[in-house]
Amino acid sequence: MYYTDNTVSRADLAARLRYSLAAMGLILTFLLGIGNFAVHKAVLESRHPLLAQIPWFFSLLGGRFSLGVEFVMLLGALLMVQQGQSIWALFYAVYSLVNMASAWLILSGRV
Repeated sequence: MYYTDNTVSRADLAARLRYSLAAMGLILTFLLGIGNFAVHKAVLESRHPLLAQIPWFFSLLGGRFSLGVEFVMLLGALLMVQQGQSIWALFYAVYSLVNMASAWLILSGRV
């Protein structure tokens, strides 16, 4: 790991970088998940007329079923990122941006 002159080997630096990127991916995915839950709940509570057009199974349990689907998606993304598949953090970030943009359109009355 360390040479006698207290320098760090390239392999050790690479391992530290992979660990840091994985940790950042997990944190980013988790924070985006919190944001997704917040906007999802806000849209459900808005009682927007568009919500009447969603399939019946998403409105089960007063909208809690759709929050459960949101949780499963977050859990899947977190597990994939934890296993080293960092691209899932990017996929979840894109999903979150689309989700938050659509929530903004609904909540601001533009749709």
